[in-house]
Amino acid sequence: MPRLPEYLKRPIIDTEKTKKVRRILKSKCLNTVCEGARCPNKNECYTKNTATFLIMGNVCTRNCRYCNISVAKPEPLDLSEPKHVAEAVNELGLKYAVITSVTRDDLPDGGAEHFKNCIDEIRKICNAKIEILTPDFRGKYSSLDIIIQACPEVFNHNIETVKNIFKKARPQGSYDISLDVLKYVKQHSDIVTKSGLMVGLGETAEDIEETLTDLKNAGVDIVTIGQYIQPSKLHLEVAKFYTLEEFENLKNLAKKIGIRNYQIGPLVRSSYQAMQSFNSAL
Repeated sequence: MPRLPEYLKRPIIDTEKTKKVRRILKSKCLNTVCEGARCPNKNECYTKNTATFLIMGNVCTRNCRYCNISVAKPEPLDLSEPKHVAEAVNELGLKYAVITSVTRDDLPDGGAEHFKNCIDEIRKICNAKIEILTPDFRGKYSSLDIIIQACPEVFNHNIETVKNIFKKARPQGSYDISLDVLKYVKQHSDIVTKSGLMVGLGETAEDIEETLTDLKNAGVDIVTIGQYIQPSKLHLEVAKFYTLEEFENLKNLAKKIGIRNYQIGPLVRSSYQAMQSFNSAL
């Protein structure tokens, strides 16, 4: 595996704050994408008393070739999980909670009702703003309607990569379905929409411009772009490490296309500085 440039390295930090977050998550039997996907910003977020909750188990029904989350037959839903998520949000004192999930193609609604239950439980005991990062629900509008009725502050669904590489990276997904999901939520609600992609998988500048234009045309309010980092030798290889200057060029490209709100940088991930992005989109 290629050696990481210095600007992609983050120190390991273990403080009383990070231990507190881990302790609360463990006591509620909750998973986080911070751990499951080996996020490089994990310690920074834990230090700030926040984490991105990973609901509906820790194994996925899809085999995306960039993702470190395991693929296996999932367990039945834990019906107590929404309440435990709400309790963790409350104990952490979060003003802004981010909830994501594995993909659950085994469920008729893809887990939309479970997302809604998490949102409802949080609102029973907290005033936190809520962002959800969902799978594509196979493009089912009935599942998206459930999400819209729950009315999170932000609906996030990641396009993940450009059109020309999509099938290589996400063989069980669809570029067009992902765009349609984002477009449907925007057209049928006042919810802030968000999407993100990785760079470094072999895309061209023209590919990135096409995808950013597609996201703009789908009405996406916030876009995130970060560097792909290969989780293991079994995953897609890194085709290129973008320089800091190239990330500045991507910011200029987003501006040119008309995307007003974005987080773009080497270590940017979907939920990185999520509350700041939401506030800037208001």
